[in-house]
Amino acid sequence: LTGHRLKTRKRDEKKQYDPLGFRDAIFEGLTESKGDLESVFRYLDAAGSKLDYHLDIWWSPGARGLYVEDGDPPHKTATCLFELGLKAFDQNLFVKLMRRYKYLEKMHEEEMNKILVYLKGFSSDQRTILAQITALWLSSGQLPATLLPILIHEHQVKDGTALEFLLEILSTLKSEKGGPAVINIIKKSGMEANLMAFFPAHNQSQTKEHFAKTFSARDLPEVVAFKKQVEEQRLRSLVQKQLKTAIMEEKPSKEVVEFLKKNKIPECDSIVMIWSCVMTAIEWSKKEDLLQDQALRHVRKHVPLFKAFSSNNKSELALINKIQEFCYDNMNFLKIFNKSLCSSTRKQDCKLSTDVLSEDVILKWYREGHSQRGWSVFMDQIKKFIEWLEKAEEGNIIPLSKIVEVKSLLMQ
Repeated sequence: LTGHRLKTRKRDEKKQYDPLGFRDAIFEGLTESKGDLESVFRYLDAAGSKLDYHLDIWWSPGARGLYVEDGDPPHKTATCLFELGLKAFDQNLFVKLMRRYKYLEKMHEEEMNKILVYLKGFSSDQRTILAQITALWLSSGQLPATLLPILIHEHQVKDGTALEFLLEILSTLKSEKGGPAVINIIKKSGMEANLMAFFPAHNQSQTKEHFAKTFSARDLPEVVAFKKQVEEQRLRSLVQKQLKTAIMEEKPSKEVVEFLKKNKIPECDSIVMIWSCVMTAIEWSKKEDLLQDQALRHVRKHVPLFKAFSSNNKSELALINKIQEFCYDNMNFLKIFNKSLCSSTRKQDCKLSTDVLSEDVILKWYREGHSQRGWSVFMDQIKKFIEWLEKAEEGNIIPLSKIVEVKSLLMQ
């Protein structure tokens, strides 16, 4: 609109001074401060109303402490990250400046993008200090963890610079905030599946062998454990996808069992995975009165799969809790939990047997091993059946004379 004036943000304004002018003014002020951080802050705070900060120049003569050579005699300022105390520099200067001039936060991030791909511009000792303060900035939220993948550049990976820088960052994080903070930063960075990229690509077989040794040597065993966990989760996701396909294609149970055992996934995890795949392999009826019969037929059809992976109490208990949580998460199945549970314990001739679930495990689940999700609802459904089990004779097979009583309880 005519006569309307838009107010631009500080970081978007056109630079009022050329970089050389800014550099010279900052250099003069830092020199006069003689390394006293309070004096430096007061100077920079006052200069903020007259100068537009150029973070690239600030990093050069200030934080980096490099020489200035443009025809003048070489100079170096003592106000430098590599000359002053790490935490003092961070808390007394950077944090206060960022709070005073909010537009510097974005510029700070942009400059770190440039610095992290040019670590060779620093000496080994300087890189160590830079990694340490980067860790402090990451832990305090002054820098986003998504910056870390920028380290993965061929020239930095090849000579080990990127890996050493990352190790120093993570070690500092652990010493400052503890092991969980290290894993949290890795997750936020999106590198959980890409940590191997910090090792040279030409020697992948060796890097896999030495990954644990490298990180353990820097007292980072949680990273090794986390990487193993990520790889296991990735394998399980792949196996689960293939398992679901096999069930949908109605592959023979023997073939499916061999496939699962070949991948060496723990039995208690396998049986839970089977339930998930079985229950998502078909389209369920929208009518509640038809859903119950459909569900029971479908589960009984895959009893051989469940039986193959229920050789111990831990697996059986994992399956019961999975059934409980599935019925709670899917409201259409909420009312048929007891039937779903008992269909896993009965053969089609209605004899309660140890095909999949044993009486002892069901009782243990009821008394102490159940999930809390929807427990009050399921407790009411299964209460009479549990009472009947508690009164039943010991042994795996319940006498035929009591089958009618079981049926009537299940129908209630």
